[in-house]
Amino acid sequence: MENFENLISLNHKTSKASPTRGETETHLYDAVVIGSGPAGYTAALYLGRAGYAPLLIAGALTPGGQLVNTTEVENFPGFPEGILGPDLMENMRKQAEKFGTILVYDDVTETDLSGTIKTLTTDSGTVYRTRTVIIATGSSYRKLGIPGEEQYSGRGVSYCATCDGFFFKDKPIVVVGGGDTALTDALFLSRFGSSVTLIHRRDTFRGSQILVERAQKNPRITFVLNSTVSEVKGDGTAAQSVIVHNTQSGKDTELAAKGVFIAIGYTPQTKFLDNNLSLDDDGYILVDGETTKTSIPGVFAAGDAADRIYRQAISAAGMGCRAALDAQSYLENL
Repeated sequence: MENFENLISLNHKTSKASPTRGETETHLYDAVVIGSGPAGYTAALYLGRAGYAPLLIAGALTPGGQLVNTTEVENFPGFPEGILGPDLMENMRKQAEKFGTILVYDDVTETDLSGTIKTLTTDSGTVYRTRTVIIATGSSYRKLGIPGEEQYSGRGVSYCATCDGFFFKDKPIVVVGGGDTALTDALFLSRFGSSVTLIHRRDTFRGSQILVERAQKNPRITFVLNSTVSEVKGDGTAAQSVIVHNTQSGKDTELAAKGVFIAIGYTPQTKFLDNNLSLDDDGYILVDGETTKTSIPGVFAAGDAADRIYRQAISAAGMGCRAALDAQSYLENL
């Protein structure tokens, strides 16, 4: 144990050097994790416990991912009373650092992943060299960009039905969107809300027909079509209603809504890769089967940047664990 701790301490000191802008770090890492949500922190934790002292590039402005903007998290195992999103991310960060993870608060802007030694350039101009890379940059919710949306985010406005639906038990709920996510959210939220109104800008849905039919048969779901939400209104503390604009008549109406769930899609944070990896049409990183291996050996992906289906903290953490194990296997076979 003493030797292991000394190794971590040595790596920690070596990697803490602060190169001037544009300088390449002389240290060669075994693993660099890009992203600091549940996937990134878990990957770093596993790599650290295996003795690799990984570097984690956490992001300059919003380390911790989407959960730092979430209030109560009640569905993460191990916290029967729930935990605040920022507290959960802080605990994960501390645990990763405890086992030797080195954190850098910067953003990766350029990558060269083709060789045996990968290079990552950050916004500060520093170039990091590493044998393996785990990309865990997540995705961001697409927003409506309307008055009141930002003000009441976390106070009525939500982007995650499975995270926040329970808080709106017996209250009027609005869901905005017309794809599979919006339809699935509406069906899920119908278990809780006194009513669920699905607002869609067209008169046809992009979602699968089976979900459309299920929603149409659900007596607690009402459809408002050819309409958009132009404003979220509240009492200064929480959301109370939305302004609905009919795109055909031009008429505006106010609709009671204690919960406003925006489900118009996600944007994976992969633009910095500049198509150096194989991505799908929407920008999600493609992985090989059940593994986290990408199209380039030594590069792995975890969390919402590669997972377009589940998008949960616990599934991201699990994928981060798998990415770390895949990276360890790769390193052992070099």
